[in-house]
Amino acid sequence: MSDLPKCPTCSSEYTYEDGEMYVCPECAFEWLITAAKEATGEPVVRDAFGNELKAGDSITVIKDLKIKGSSSVVKTGVKIKIIRLVSGDHDIDCKIDGIGAMQLKSEFVKKA
Repeated sequence: MSDLPKCPTCSSEYTYEDGEMYVCPECAFEWLITAAKEATGEPVVRDAFGNELKAGDSITVIKDLKIKGSSSVVKTGVKIKIIRLVSGDHDIDCKIDGIGAMQLKSEFVKKA
């Protein structure tokens, strides 16, 4: 069965996804996918500019970040190809070339 939510106005189970919106074919009601995720309590991770991040996205670091316990720094403009979203203090797990596995906060990155 489909994992799409039911329509909030008429409770129809025949909703479908259209870009960034859910649509109900019975009553023609449309609502944002992110609003539906926030209503269900599913965490929505956003970058520094408010864009929603999803697992597998590419991001760019927007601020020099010092690495705790090391003299290395992640420089502004570093591109990270594949991210994984996690819950906790740091929102993003990723692998940075030349540094290795890192956890980043979403407020210091932008979607590429």
